[in-house]
Amino acid sequence: MENMVVIVGAGPSGLATSVCLSAHSIPHAILEREDIYASLWKKRAYDRLKLHLAKEFCSLPYMPHSADSPTYIPKDMFVEYLDEYVSTFNIQPQYHRSVESACYDEVDGKWRIEARNMQSGDVEVYVAEFLVIASGENSAKYIPDLPGLDSFKGEMIHSNEYKSGSKYENKDVLVVGCGNSGMEISYDLLTFEAQTSIVIRNPFHVVSKDMVRLGMIISKYLPLFVVDFMVLLMANIKYGDLSKYGIRRPKEGPFYLKATAGRAPVIDVGTVDKIKSKEIKVVPGISSINGKKVLFEDGAEREFDAIVFATGYRSIANEWLKDYEHVLNETGLPKNNFPHHWKGEKNLYCCGLSRRGLFGVSMDAKAIAEDIKRVIDEKNGKEKGPRKILSLFFKVAAQIVLLEVGVGRSSKCSFMHGTWEILNV
Repeated sequence: MENMVVIVGAGPSGLATSVCLSAHSIPHAILEREDIYASLWKKRAYDRLKLHLAKEFCSLPYMPHSADSPTYIPKDMFVEYLDEYVSTFNIQPQYHRSVESACYDEVDGKWRIEARNMQSGDVEVYVAEFLVIASGENSAKYIPDLPGLDSFKGEMIHSNEYKSGSKYENKDVLVVGCGNSGMEISYDLLTFEAQTSIVIRNPFHVVSKDMVRLGMIISKYLPLFVVDFMVLLMANIKYGDLSKYGIRRPKEGPFYLKATAGRAPVIDVGTVDKIKSKEIKVVPGISSINGKKVLFEDGAEREFDAIVFATGYRSIANEWLKDYEHVLNETGLPKNNFPHHWKGEKNLYCCGLSRRGLFGVSMDAKAIAEDIKRVIDEKNGKEKGPRKILSLFFKVAAQIVLLEVGVGRSSKCSFMHGTWEILNV
């Protein structure tokens, strides 16, 4: 099967790229190994999850969140938004397609993608001029190889299997990992009266949602060191010195770390107060595990009924992408630094791997679609003569339509599938 563009992955990155390509009337196919789009959100997100960033930073291209939606959108509401997004733009992924190999044919100048149909077992071959990796940073869960881990006698899960703390009442639960998921899961466990402990080894920043929102707004106008100074000043006032509770702060500021290393600060949902009150116990790194007993680096030993590994994910794109070095490094993440991370060689692109959340996804998708359109036009010698005039006519017509129909401020006018659509959202 030959396509102009093949997108691997139907999460938010793949959906956004599809819509942006359709806006330029570029045909494409989406290959998704699961049986549904956005499977991480629909199947694996825990119940109490809310978007950590304000809604203005969490919309996908051409469809902002409605004005009456909450500033910080709950998981279920975001899933409804994704449902509406897929329906509005008629996105049609091909499900049960697990990409096993993708390589560039130097002779034909095209990408050859082999995907196994998980229902029939057949291997299908797709040929494309452009290939977009949109399989996400969270392709595979990561669990550290701890001594004695296989001997643990209690329940052991990764955070992507965690839904709520309702079944852990009165149980001793250890959370391994102190990022946003680990801190929020710890808080959730406590609300269901679990005896909760969390492993904290590495330094990290603690901020509130409003601090992050303010920082993202002012970072458009001020250098990062000024933004970090202001955010840390507010964090000091709100949280004080957390080192006495086992939480150490990095030397670099939160926005600098996010921009240069992709390390996000912990956005507090109430966990810090529970740590201060010792309702949630902070423990050091794990030395070994023996049955239900966990030995810590400080020599202490405790028994636990369950361990939740909130230790993150990893990208596996470099495992099936044989020529990954055109855009990725050996860890499956972009080899080029932001903001040039999304474009590789040989018409290879990646969307949603910049560690900048949904805001980064939208930026990537728009840039990728525009670049593919440019390459196609240059190859075909388009945007000259009558076509250029026609393109200008459509742009002017769009503005006239907007004025005539009197659509609201939140509406968007988009050229989709050969027709103009007014989107009231």
